[in-house]
Amino acid sequence: MNPPDHVERQDRVAGAVVGSAVGDALGAPFEFGPAGVYSARFPDGVGTMCGGGGWDPGEATDDTQMAVLVAESLLERGGLDLPDMFGRFCRWAAGDPKDIGLQTETVLTSGDAWDLAAALHFQVDGRAAGNGSLMRAATSAVYFAAEGRTATMDAGRRIAALTHGDRAAWEGTAVLHELIRVALGGDDPLFAVPGALDAVHEDHRERWATVLAPDWHPEAATEFNGAVWPCLGTALWALRTTDTYENALAAAVDVGGDTDTVAAVTGGLAGAVYGFGAIPARWTEPLHVPLPGYGDRVLRTPGLVSLARRLDGASPCAVPAESHVVTAEPRALPSDFRES
Repeated sequence: MNPPDHVERQDRVAGAVVGSAVGDALGAPFEFGPAGVYSARFPDGVGTMCGGGGWDPGEATDDTQMAVLVAESLLERGGLDLPDMFGRFCRWAAGDPKDIGLQTETVLTSGDAWDLAAALHFQVDGRAAGNGSLMRAATSAVYFAAEGRTATMDAGRRIAALTHGDRAAWEGTAVLHELIRVALGGDDPLFAVPGALDAVHEDHRERWATVLAPDWHPEAATEFNGAVWPCLGTALWALRTTDTYENALAAAVDVGGDTDTVAAVTGGLAGAVYGFGAIPARWTEPLHVPLPGYGDRVLRTPGLVSLARRLDGASPCAVPAESHVVTAEPRALPSDFRES
């Protein structure tokens, strides 16, 4: 893959945020379908926002809804305010969204404190490596990109840990943050994978290296792609094996399974590589993002473009240090914790 060198940064920024939302809405009607589901519906490869499965054409799901909440918390609080972000998530979850991941719903409706809810869920359930932390990461990746690899990966981990107690999800989100950061700078995110892996926690590095390897294919997945590893692995595979935003999205959806989230992650990466101008108008025109729990608010493509550019302009490197809001990390409970 050779990233185009004529795309301006602001076009890549908008591409990352809108591209993720488009992937989400494009993939939603095909969720839990079999491999080949997209090419069976659109044999000529020219897909449309068709709707279905309870979704209107162009309607974004929980993936983009949560990404918008992340963005608005960062902008309104002037930085990473984890209690505020968690509170926004809880308000949204209480607003009866059409779709919400089981793990995310359990954490957000538990009534537990922001810094304990995900860890308690993981200790009791033992499973918390879903892809729900990846699906909402495009906006935070844009916001923190200017701070460099270490800071953006750390922010990805902290935001992921609000709902996912398994470090595997933290590390996957950190890697996605870093790859989008590289793409926004006009470089090839695939070439950045080894450097990102070097920064992954050593206990998780080998497993992530396997699914992010150049020869990995979705057929090699050992879990359903609702898990964090094959979700990000499939997004990189789709980017690596295609040469346009549109083809990358088609490849991602055609894998089947958790199509909205896999396509949202793919769309965020591909949008950062190819830019907003590469996203077909037939996909951006019907795109809309309802926000349950927040009245009748609905964001459309112009609003998402504006949001993306505000995120880029308000990155921590662009504002005085004293305006940053940083909290402690969500807690990781001791391994011998047992629910009383």
